[in-house]
Amino acid sequence: MRLTILGGGGFRVPLVYGALLGDRGEGRVTEVVLHDVDAGRLDAVTRVLAEQADGVPDAPAVRATTELDDALRGAGFVFSAIRVGGLRGRAEDERVALAEGVLGQETVGAGGIAYGLRTVPVAADIARRVARLAPGAWVINFTNPAGLVTEAMSRYLGDRVIGICDSPVGLGRRVARALGADPNEAFVDYVGLNHLGWVRGLRVAGRDELPRLLADLDRLGSFEEGRLFGPEWLRSLGAIPNEYLHYYYFNRETVRAYQEAEQTRGAFLRDQQSRFYTDALRPGGSALRAWEDTRAEREATYMAENRESAGAGEREEEDLSGGYEQVALALMRAIARDERTTLILNVRNRSTLAALDADAVIEVPCLVGADGAHPLATDPLPGHATGLVCSVKAVEREVLSAAESGSRETAVKAFALHPLVDSVNVARRLVDGYTAAHPELAYLK
Repeated sequence: MRLTILGGGGFRVPLVYGALLGDRGEGRVTEVVLHDVDAGRLDAVTRVLAEQADGVPDAPAVRATTELDDALRGAGFVFSAIRVGGLRGRAEDERVALAEGVLGQETVGAGGIAYGLRTVPVAADIARRVARLAPGAWVINFTNPAGLVTEAMSRYLGDRVIGICDSPVGLGRRVARALGADPNEAFVDYVGLNHLGWVRGLRVAGRDELPRLLADLDRLGSFEEGRLFGPEWLRSLGAIPNEYLHYYYFNRETVRAYQEAEQTRGAFLRDQQSRFYTDALRPGGSALRAWEDTRAEREATYMAENRESAGAGEREEEDLSGGYEQVALALMRAIARDERTTLILNVRNRSTLAALDADAVIEVPCLVGADGAHPLATDPLPGHATGLVCSVKAVEREVLSAAESGSRETAVKAFALHPLVDSVNVARRLVDGYTAAHPELAYLK
């Protein structure tokens, strides 16, 4: 079976390939096609993968190409992890937003909207090509903003595009460990949008153990979200929020921390990965070692500004190992081999959340098998969470509309309606700043 990875020169591709190397059995991936618009990055990542495969029997063959149609033909699965504008674009997203005193994070607030406006037209074109060139393929989307991009692609691919994210998986595992439960035996009741969801229950052997955690302030403060949000706030919510909700609940403190930081996250990653791609292509050096060293630093500094503003300290060792590649592998295995399982995924709502329409992409536990991913029935969200979900989904819809129509006015509306943008005038200046910074947004008129 052939897996095509779009954004094949991306830094995290070796995580996916590493997971494939450990997979055995019928229906496994035997060929990986890497596609990227940057041939140099493709070369660097291909070298890393070659070192990973060294000595591994029957390692999946790897082929690299800069031709998108060539990459898509014959694919059984398409893994989308593109970054339109690169890390330079992410750094610009942060800079423009922080100059206006608002958040520029790549998936949340103004930065997420700017990234979405750049990415949706490209993702929609990819979806149309997949429908034409590989109509039987399943698309696994990791491109951020993952929920928004998955919804854009679903307009052409229906339920054959599924979004993944490692945040809910990591959160569920931390909650289980705090309760002394085996994460592999726990069902995580998680509901929301991508990077905007809450763990409302954690069932072990049919019993919800979350109330026991919420009643114990010491246990609540023992894991990352407890330190990030504070045990008292978690108890007030009656749920454990995704770490990205820190940008909403403690927005003022987070923006200040970002403004005072020596370097934004995007600028840090831009410089760090530039060094990696140079080192990986150096004659006589180990591309794999360069990647491993860079990845260790990347994971350790994840959301550093948020943790600093909350006094949350360093990340736990268990949280430095990523996880999205395991979600992707589990999803592919479930579909290709009909190994039915339950995974937290980004899929079309259908009738899961009554406050949203059937086509809205949400992030919830799904039953997955050969016929795809099906969201499980869930209880309604409380009012405060429903309000936030509906507000952000309305913004996503304006982004989709602006990307389709090319309307600058609609883009301004998307920024202005976001809960973390506090003025229409700020929204207008953001659109001016982003269109000046990003040639990819020249379509907005």
